Amino acid sequence: MSDDILEMRSITKTFPGVKALQDVSLSVARGEIHAICGENGAGKSTLMKVLSGVYPHGTYEGEIYFDGELCEFASINASEARGIVIIHQELALSPLLSIAENIFMGNEQSSRGFIDWNKTNAEAAKLLARVGLDENPVTRISDLGVGKQQLVEIAKALSKEVKLLILDEPTSALNDEDSAHLLDLLRQLKEQGITSIMISHKLNEIAAIADSTTIIRDGKTIETLDMVRDDVSEDRIIRGMVGRDLEHRFPAHTSNVGTEVLRIEDWTVHHPIQHDRVVVNGASIMVRRGEIVGLAGLMGAGRTELAMSVFGKSYGANISGRVYKDGQEVHLGTVSDAIDAGIAYATEDRKRYGLNLIEDVKRNISVAALRKLSRRGWVNDNEETKVAQEYRVSMNIKAPSVLAIAGKLSGGNQQKVVLSKWIFADPDVLILDEPTRGIDVGAKYEIYTIINRMADAGKAVIFISSELPELLGMCDRIYAMSAGRITGEVPRERATQETLMQYMTKVKD
Repeated sequence: MSDDILEMRSITKTFPGVKALQDVSLSVARGEIHAICGENGAGKSTLMKVLSGVYPHGTYEGEIYFDGELCEFASINASEARGIVIIHQELALSPLLSIAENIFMGNEQSSRGFIDWNKTNAEAAKLLARVGLDENPVTRISDLGVGKQQLVEIAKALSKEVKLLILDEPTSALNDEDSAHLLDLLRQLKEQGITSIMISHKLNEIAAIADSTTIIRDGKTIETLDMVRDDVSEDRIIRGMVGRDLEHRFPAHTSNVGTEVLRIEDWTVHHPIQHDRVVVNGASIMVRRGEIVGLAGLMGAGRTELAMSVFGKSYGANISGRVYKDGQEVHLGTVSDAIDAGIAYATEDRKRYGLNLIEDVKRNISVAALRKLSRRGWVNDNEETKVAQEYRVSMNIKAPSVLAIAGKLSGGNQQKVVLSKWIFADPDVLILDEPTRGIDVGAKYEIYTIINRMADAGKAVIFISSELPELLGMCDRIYAMSAGRITGEVPRERATQETLMQYMTKVKD
């Protein structure tokens, strides 16, 4: 009998006008952690949806063998019955229900037609202990952070006697501590005989945990690497993903820094609900035209809170401090005030706040500056289409047309739509909050090039990122935050990861 628990042979999946997968084959050894990587839109998630029955048998070509048997899954329930469980990037938990209710939803612990709540909570407690989550089973999901919600999803999978666990970008929204805990858990599950497939853009995590890695590019299998025997480096994976060497992760750029355009002084923000809690404490920063200024900090340092509160007070309470634009004090009481003052903010959560996912690319690009396309209250549809098409081409947005729905695009292309929206609004200052989160290395390079282009056009860019190499590779200056305070300012020539980390972990000035 083959030592492979899974074999997918010549899988081809076609959507109207697009061949998402073409003759893809994948073999996964029993008890291993198998990584799948590729650029956004390469077909990774589509392949896993075929495997898990999201795309049922008959909607694709090819064969799936699991535990040596040919499988033709008609639904997710059919694949789960065989022990294949997928955890999607967008977690499928009900926020108002308890942990235990979520774990056993659809698999209720009942007796004589009634739910046995004592058994439900007791069994949930055992599963929570198994994944290392110290929470009461009756706790509501809405009271948990994203990292703990991921563990609930895994506990839910374990309740279904999982043999093959599929995780789609499981650490994309997690901080370093939660990510490390999740990877340790996968190692523990491996010791228990559970096989895992992990889709990830974080190459350092793949190098740390994967036994094998399959690279998919443009809907085709490129190769499968033995991570130990082949002595695989991150650069080796990148070469397979993008089809070329990325000698430099960041495009070469010579800055042309001009005059000061934005200054924030003594900025203090309180939590919107817990008004006695200070989340930004006396922060002061400055950025000049043509300059890319980084904002570094650990989770909870206050970077996003600073950005959102400046952008029309869209976060926080009891906000105080001063904002100067081109030397003149401005009062930014609303988002409209901020946009009118030439300030734009590209949120870290593009799916929830950055885009209208059920609207097309055209409207998403034009929405922040409709006044430029309207006359007497009417939007010129032809001009709107023309503008959107220009950005589709210049930003290399991979979409069939500007009428494509934004929610159907890959993460990298969605981010390009967000940037197009704000570039069209023509701000003087663009605040970018985690602009490359969840985006593969090839798309990141394109985003970096766009950011440099904006700086070359005289825009001032504030770049918030949790990836220190990214800040070091892109920024002219970097501010560090810790516990709501600005703890340091470092120019590019003196910036190192060690220096930034010292400032980022500094408790007081």
